[in-house]
Amino acid sequence: MFASYPTIATGDQIERDYRHAELSFQKLLKHPQKQKIRRHWMICIKRFRSVYVAQPNGTRADDALFMAAHLYAKLYEFSGNIHDKHEALDYFNRLLKRFPESPHRSKANRAIDALTKKINGQKTISGLQTGVLAEVKGIRFWSSSTYTRVVIDVESEVRYIHRLLKKDPAIEKPERLYIDLNRARIGPGVKPFVPISDALLSDARAAEHGPDAVRIVLDIRSADHFKVFSLRNPFRIVVDVRGVPLKTASKRRFKNGMEKQGVKVPKGALARQLALGVKRIVIDPGHGGKDPGASGYLKGLMEKNVTLEVAERLARKIRQKLGCEVTLTRNADTHLSLEERTAIANTNNADLFISIHTNAHKKMASRGIETYFLNLATDEDAVLVAARENATSAKNISDLEDILSDLMKNAKQEESMRLAGYVQDTMIKKLRPRYGEVKNNGVKQAPFYVLMGAEMPCILVEVAFITNPRECRRLNTAGYQDDMADAIAAGIQHYTRDIRPPVLTQAEIRSPGK
Repeated sequence: MFASYPTIATGDQIERDYRHAELSFQKLLKHPQKQKIRRHWMICIKRFRSVYVAQPNGTRADDALFMAAHLYAKLYEFSGNIHDKHEALDYFNRLLKRFPESPHRSKANRAIDALTKKINGQKTISGLQTGVLAEVKGIRFWSSSTYTRVVIDVESEVRYIHRLLKKDPAIEKPERLYIDLNRARIGPGVKPFVPISDALLSDARAAEHGPDAVRIVLDIRSADHFKVFSLRNPFRIVVDVRGVPLKTASKRRFKNGMEKQGVKVPKGALARQLALGVKRIVIDPGHGGKDPGASGYLKGLMEKNVTLEVAERLARKIRQKLGCEVTLTRNADTHLSLEERTAIANTNNADLFISIHTNAHKKMASRGIETYFLNLATDEDAVLVAARENATSAKNISDLEDILSDLMKNAKQEESMRLAGYVQDTMIKKLRPRYGEVKNNGVKQAPFYVLMGAEMPCILVEVAFITNPRECRRLNTAGYQDDMADAIAAGIQHYTRDIRPPVLTQAEIRSPGK
């Protein structure tokens, strides 16, 4: 059996939760004294936000977003806290972006106008400062024959748009994707032309597009699908392009769906139908180099060293037990960006991606093992874990909801949840007999940068709390590292057996319809 993991709320449950949140707000409005206490406002806001998180595309999603924004705006009237004002602007803008036809759009626009003011001589809208130009610092890329990731590094956060332009033979222009960055300029070290020269993209071009904008153009050779999203701390724009080499390129361009209209694929069927067994696994030892990760209870013990030890042991065991090809994103104390780790998995055409980490908390009593898959966070602890691993703030975690709305439609989310369940369950079963009390924190979901854009089932494993005295001592021993690696490998093995298509008998092959 799987370890417990989040379930998808029904429409009836969503409606009940929304009504409950609404009732809480009405009660708050009737108590002037309670309105002076921040905690009461936050309880209401969290209830509305939970409705949105449970079903980001549901019938109550825009209502819940508007109410969260409205409550932050009301709270700002009492607190005068600029953070509350920015949160209100953020939620109102998110509502307009995600639900442009919402009946709340007029009220949201009026609220934004009322909240937007001059701060320190610079106009600030939803956290973006428009008084100075942000510098584009560089363009990086990773590629294979079927996948290319391009990353545009920017000095600070900017607004941007992207658009696909069709091939224009009359002016000898190929199909191309451009990204326009507002309130930006090109930095002195940025090359105007970056040759990519792979099967999908020929190059990237950068130029200033007017006095306060930058345009990045990707010239396309052959591609079927692309997605563009941004990450923070530092701010960068990520472009993922998928496709097939030009000679065998599909005539259907830039389509997301793999299923024909009207044909429903049963849950779990995709992996069974398409997977011929897991052959290639990429393991990611978290942190490294200038990024030590969390510091342990024991002086000198750092997350980056523990994760590398566990990852190397895990790689050996997977090769032995499963006979799979294994690649580590790093095999030394080197620094990799989070988007580079995912790109390594994609360019290696991995069947699974496993990121290894140790947990940390300001309370030393916090302990246990937990496994994550990519999705919206459903509790505050998951938000804090994602914020720490992403090297960003808890506020920025909520901003990832728009990015993840498309990913949640992807069948790999279900397979990632399944993989997480097997790994979590196996870790607990194997470690408890040897180490006594091992707390099972279960399978959780959160928006981790390192999993974002992965084209295969992917999980992030927090193997213990390095800040907990007992668990830190365990993490510092070769025995525990080896046992943990053995347990994760066994969990992966259980998963691969589950998705492997059953062997058909000769009679079944001759009579497939029976």
